[in-house]
Amino acid sequence: MSGMSLTALTVAAAEEHHEVNDALSWGIGAITLVILLGLLLGLIAFGGGREHS
Repeated sequence: MSGMSLTALTVAAAEEHHEVNDALSWGIGAITLVILLGLLLGLIAFGGGREHS
């Protein structure tokens, strides 16, 4: 490191602001939800024809 202390680096990192694309965040969330619901429906369909032990 170039002589900066860990505290100075932490403060510098905390002061940075990153722009978040809300549409991208919602899109990733929606895709994840669709995938998980699809897996859940597949699990229900697979287990629907089997007897419980």
